[in-house]
Amino acid sequence: MDWERYGYVVASDYRKKIVSMLAKGEKTPAQMAEEAGIYLSHVCATLSDLTKKGLVTCLTPTLRRGKIYSLTKEGREVLEKLKELEELR
Repeated sequence: MDWERYGYVVASDYRKKIVSMLAKGEKTPAQMAEEAGIYLSHVCATLSDLTKKGLVTCLTPTLRRGKIYSLTKEGREVLEKLKELEELR
């Protein structure tokens, strides 16, 4: 478990929401924006940051529109720790 990555996700509500949404399966940024009720531009910026940290990956990088994102192994580890600590509350 990389605690720096965990802390990075926990520090932002947007990052927590996106990681949690991707736990349910692969999604496009538009689907995430609609589901979370946040602006598409915020979702795209957050996805870019999470990708740079190695928590999220784009499954269709050659597409200009309709890209599909998924959690990486590291992203799933962070998600499991989030769920674990939420249960303790």
